[in-house]
Amino acid sequence: MNVKKTLTSLIVVLIFSSTMAGCAGNDDEEQLETLVIAYQVMDDYEDPNENPQLLADYLADELNYDVSLYNVDSDGAMIEALRFGNADIALMDGGAAWVGWQQYGLQVLAADQKSDGRTYYNAHAWVLADSEMAAAHIDGDPSTDPFALLQGKTSCHTGWLKSAGMLLPMGYLIGHGYANVVGDPNDVETMRNTVYGFFNEDASIPDSGTPYYGYAGAVKCLSEGVGDVAFAKDSTVASYCDNEDPLDDEDWCLDMSQYVSLPAFGQAPSHSLMYNPEMLDMQSRTAVLNALMSLNNQMYVENYSVMGSTFTGCYDLSVHQVNSTSDKNFCGDEILSNVLNTPGLTRVNTQEHLGSYSSLISNVPGISAYYDQKFEIPS
Repeated sequence: MNVKKTLTSLIVVLIFSSTMAGCAGNDDEEQLETLVIAYQVMDDYEDPNENPQLLADYLADELNYDVSLYNVDSDGAMIEALRFGNADIALMDGGAAWVGWQQYGLQVLAADQKSDGRTYYNAHAWVLADSEMAAAHIDGDPSTDPFALLQGKTSCHTGWLKSAGMLLPMGYLIGHGYANVVGDPNDVETMRNTVYGFFNEDASIPDSGTPYYGYAGAVKCLSEGVGDVAFAKDSTVASYCDNEDPLDDEDWCLDMSQYVSLPAFGQAPSHSLMYNPEMLDMQSRTAVLNALMSLNNQMYVENYSVMGSTFTGCYDLSVHQVNSTSDKNFCGDEILSNVLNTPGLTRVNTQEHLGSYSSLISNVPGISAYYDQKFEIPS
């Protein structure tokens, strides 16, 4: 009799344990997955449509995830957040993305688009049409090298350590053997003497607020004959000197026929959406990327007519229908424009987005130490 009671009690315990285990398993299945976005969040937004919480709410709805924001105060803090798993994704500029990739193995999930839909701009050296550099470029003779002819000329840079105005062109000239590093190769201050050594001591490396600072300043420096070459991006000259209304052109502009761009020497990447492959698995990456790409497919419409019916709401290009209950500020194109300040996002991989940039700035003396200090990343 005692044996029967013991067996009966054991069976009851086993059944109860199995039931509880099943309940625990169901609770785990019902628990939402999480996604954390590293973002510099302001205490108060003058325009509430710029609040990144709109992006978090959108992704939560698309993914059925618990999506939250991890507040950071710098690009360096973004890198650290991804590095140590405090955040899953973060949008950062080219320099920070390069450091994250090269030093900590972070990868690119997507990139934001420029106004023309590209995820980069080409960096160029601009010269005047009557220069020997322009002649060497257009003569079709491979033995005349326009970049070699830049040696000894006066250069117009956009500023100290600016991407298209200094880092990319000097990285190109150093990497291709035109310019020699003058000074300590581990100190970014060496760049100044390297510029003076290849060009001349009249090279324009302007400070903020001075007449030749920035893209406009570099082209002005060239246009006024102060320098022989200006380093800028592919669209720079046209944006100041070839507007639809000539009255919008700068008064220092020459005729557009007077400006010649030498072959592009590199690409400056747009902002990169970065992640840590050790923290975010493939399945989650795919889900997040698809949700982000869906932002491109939505546009807000008002009084949209279909077969006699009028709709106002979020038009989804992928299914060709309007969600008439959608809040305007929750629509994809509004979030892209207001929160992310871009017309769209593009799927890219790390090499295609950062490869050209990396190959050039890696030649700049002391650049890694400079970025570590700039981003306040401990060595």
